[in-house]
Amino acid sequence: MLVLLSLVLLREPLGERLWPQARIDHLLAEGRQALAEGRLDQAGGGGARQKFEAAQALDSDRGEARAGLAQVGQAALARARSAISGGRLAEARRWLDLAADLQVPRAQVAAVAASLRQAETAGIDLERVRVRAAAALAAGDADAALPLYAQWLAVAPGDSAALEGREDALSLLLERVPTALHEGDLAAAARWLEQARRQDPGHVDLPRLRAAWAQAVASDVRRAEDLLRRGRPEPAAALLVALREAAPDDPAIHQAAERTARALAAHSRRLASDFRFDQADAALEAARTLAPSAQAEVARAAMDLERGRQAAARLRPPARATPAMKASLQRALAGFEEAMRRGDWIEPPGGSAYDRLRAAQAMAPQDPAVRAAVGRMLRAASACVDDALRDNRLRAAQDCHDAWQVLAPADPALAQARQRLAQRWLAVGDERLRAGEVGAAAGALEAARRLDPSATGLEDFAARLARADPATR
Repeated sequence: MLVLLSLVLLREPLGERLWPQARIDHLLAEGRQALAEGRLDQAGGGGARQKFEAAQALDSDRGEARAGLAQVGQAALARARSAISGGRLAEARRWLDLAADLQVPRAQVAAVAASLRQAETAGIDLERVRVRAAAALAAGDADAALPLYAQWLAVAPGDSAALEGREDALSLLLERVPTALHEGDLAAAARWLEQARRQDPGHVDLPRLRAAWAQAVASDVRRAEDLLRRGRPEPAAALLVALREAAPDDPAIHQAAERTARALAAHSRRLASDFRFDQADAALEAARTLAPSAQAEVARAAMDLERGRQAAARLRPPARATPAMKASLQRALAGFEEAMRRGDWIEPPGGSAYDRLRAAQAMAPQDPAVRAAVGRMLRAASACVDDALRDNRLRAAQDCHDAWQVLAPADPALAQARQRLAQRWLAVGDERLRAGEVGAAAGALEAARRLDPSATGLEDFAARLARADPATR
């Protein structure tokens, strides 16, 4: 019995320590398998590059992920050489770009790039290229004109007509960027800016347009953070997915994505406690897609979701009410009243006001007495949060908040209470840290983070705590 009790009590701490390591090992194994099968780079996340990068995001100190990415780069370089030999020059360019992205040694990339340029210029009918480039430019087709001007300049690097034509084609291409920014299509704007940079890094319009693009990205990050603060993690996640496509290496986007994934996991728990299992599943899937580094929280939320499903199955009422069912409903409501008098909002499990009320709701959700009990508990929970915060009883305020949250997760007043409680936890954490009580400070930080992942001052306090005790990172 002692062994079983220990396993029950320690299952979550052990899972938190062991699960990320197992996840990293799994990603590394998948990356090696994809590399062996020749799947170097796949947009859907199944390529070796994506697997090794996901493992590196979870633990940047492990050398296996870096070594795997280096192997992917060398494999891409070998494919580029093979494609050049076979005359598949567009394919060779793609593999060469991948090798460069993965930081294959510059000398190796430069040697293959020289071979590619030589292959591209061999046998070019320069007069025909000039005619086609001029025709594409006259038609306003920058996408068709730019590769032709690149071929022209590869054969005749200083040709003034080619340089002027490329300048005009780039201007046409970059005219699309302000419209894309206005419409919120940051990924398309990023593609066009990168295309122009590769053709002519010194183009006069690039600095201005890149600055406008960076401002648009920063604005959308702030908008996602604001959505998260207002308790709307789903639209925040959708916005961050689009932002990550536009700026995959932006650290602010990665940090916001991790906070949003944690908020989605917490939101899934609330949905599951309200028996809205399909929506809880959708929230978890969004969290998985958004931030691999938050998968420990997602795993715990998935376990809670499964437990909620099992509980719902046990509480599912029969098709018609029976005398025994009516008696059970009366006992549940009586238990609710008794728990309310004791102030047992969500503890102890099975005997709390919340558990008794949920049992009554499962049996007769539309019963007037049940609906009245729900309203009464909501009012009492809201008042309890205010009273407990006023008296600085944060644990009691947390219990009342949790009961309020599971009963009415969309209540606008709940978001304000959540922010107030998170700020109070941060204040307590600051006091404990100043007193040298690092463990208590870490507990306060975790409580604040679960309540409001984007709380003002949270990341600054986390950084201070990490400096005081690196084990809390």
